[in-house]
Amino acid sequence: MEQHDDVVIVGAGVIGLASALALIESGRRVRVIDAGHVGGGSSHGNCGTITPSHAPPLAAPGTVLKALRWMLTPDAPLYIPPRWDPALWSWLLRFAARCNERDWRVSAVAKSALLNDSRERLADWVRGYGLACEFVESGEDYVYRDPRAFEHGQREIGLLRELGVSVEVVDGRQYEAREPALKSGVAGAICFDGDAALRPDRYVDELARVVRERGGTIVEQCALQGLDHDRNGVRLRTARGELRSRDAVLALGAWSPRLADAVGLPFLKRAMQPGKGYSITYSAPTLVPKRPLMLRDRSVCVTAWGSGFRLGSTMEFSGFDETLNERRLAALERGAREYLHEPFGAQRHEQWFGWRPMSCDDIPIIGPVPGRDGLWLATGHGMMGVGMSAGTGQLVADLIAGRAPAVDPTPYRMERFT
Repeated sequence: MEQHDDVVIVGAGVIGLASALALIESGRRVRVIDAGHVGGGSSHGNCGTITPSHAPPLAAPGTVLKALRWMLTPDAPLYIPPRWDPALWSWLLRFAARCNERDWRVSAVAKSALLNDSRERLADWVRGYGLACEFVESGEDYVYRDPRAFEHGQREIGLLRELGVSVEVVDGRQYEAREPALKSGVAGAICFDGDAALRPDRYVDELARVVRERGGTIVEQCALQGLDHDRNGVRLRTARGELRSRDAVLALGAWSPRLADAVGLPFLKRAMQPGKGYSITYSAPTLVPKRPLMLRDRSVCVTAWGSGFRLGSTMEFSGFDETLNERRLAALERGAREYLHEPFGAQRHEQWFGWRPMSCDDIPIIGPVPGRDGLWLATGHGMMGVGMSAGTGQLVADLIAGRAPAVDPTPYRMERFT
């Protein structure tokens, strides 16, 4: 028997659930479906930092040469295992074409608009909906031990200040006095007081709770198999039968290129690749950093919550490889040992990997599908899904309602790939 809905959202990760909540608040009846379970993708194991400071994209001048140098270093922060993969190499060529000053700036401006909107909106959601996710307006610090890297890292400061990001540069001795969790030898730090943090798995669970409490339906283990249109709207074929809706939002995350043919959007295979990230969650050490840290020389993120302590990051373009690479996990711990007196807790609670939805220009893909009335995309958020979630959800809701959105939707439209 067919199920008729107002809006069906495909994907119960942080973007799908944030979109569901904003749509419900806009007066729409919403059903969310997922092939797995709530928050089962990259929403689960990232470091939970909310970072307008991270607007500059991965596609930056010098990134390609750095990646090539690291190809034979399996535990490098950015790793591309040498292999024959035409889709990956085609994506990398488009990515490489963006690694110039002009496109770097364009991507940063587009990301910044969504990050800044989402940062303020998320704080309002936490207060207004009572989201129990350990949210704290903590700020975040980039910490360097290599003086040359510290000097290089300051090259982005001018752009960040143009984008409204509060930036403070602190010399090594001064920063060591501020942060007793760090070993001596800090060259300097770049501090961002406007950033925040939360526990991402709890945030996603809380979004799901609020969606259900406000009348939304979430159906897990309900894989999308295909969709098409007729005059009555969108028809979705799923593992649990057919659904009909006036509108459908594809918030597929890293699985977007895998489902590209099933949803009739082959450009997603060219535009996106899964970027594999890792994290380890521990019990809290006795001495933890006061704020989330990015250990920049080793590209390791450190986040402490009341409920635990996490090391995370790295970027690996190995397709949908399902191996939990112990060597890359060890690199997280090795980097933390270099910087921290107590690099991790006594108990290891979870070792995790997940795939981030990386677009080749590092800008999300959000908006209507041309020529497919009622079909919308919200994907390609890269490493910023949690940090862009509230802003993306509101943008999706505003576009579907035909309202003028708070953020200019033009940079996120999919026509740039078609």
